[in-house]
Amino acid sequence: MSRQNADIIDLLAGIAPGSASARVRDQRAQARENAQLSFEALLEPVDEGTFPLSERYAVAAFTARLHGFDEAVRFYADLLSDEAPELADVVDAAAASGATTGPYGAYREPALGSESVAGLVWTADAQALGVRLAAALTHTHLLVFRPRESGPEAVRALVDAGWSADDIVKLSQLVAFLAFQLRTAWGLRVLAQNPSATTEGAVR
Repeated sequence: MSRQNADIIDLLAGIAPGSASARVRDQRAQARENAQLSFEALLEPVDEGTFPLSERYAVAAFTARLHGFDEAVRFYADLLSDEAPELADVVDAAAASGATTGPYGAYREPALGSESVAGLVWTADAQALGVRLAAALTHTHLLVFRPRESGPEAVRALVDAGWSADDIVKLSQLVAFLAFQLRTAWGLRVLAQNPSATTEGAVR
């Protein structure tokens, strides 16, 4: 199945047409369609505008690596290598240097302060990635691992690196979508390893 006509969540989850997992997804046809349309809008837009595919694929490959989802890492790394091969190794190295576990971070609310968890505060290497992409990956790492700490200062760093307000919104939408897509595909893989649970879900 080529990427052009593939359902990307099915592809990442290893779902074969007609399988029990496919029947489970078919029960939520609108959700399936909306997820695919979101992928196309954010990662294969007709007009990429000032947020080029190379940056979109770099963010996606970086995010997949942070999540530790090997199938997604390969998929998005391939897209990045096709679009901007010069970025493949540096993005992979950036993800390796930013690898950690989470989420974590400091709550702003004093009453929740005891629940704050310290963790890696990571900044991308602007010399290796360029100022604009480094800012995007730094922001992505923040959203993946320290979302409770995102705020005006994080947005200001993107603006200072040349990101427009519209592209900042698109970047945040992309990271949020990837979190949904990767978790959904991972969950479907887990279900596929438990055929009885998948079959029960498909017939309800």
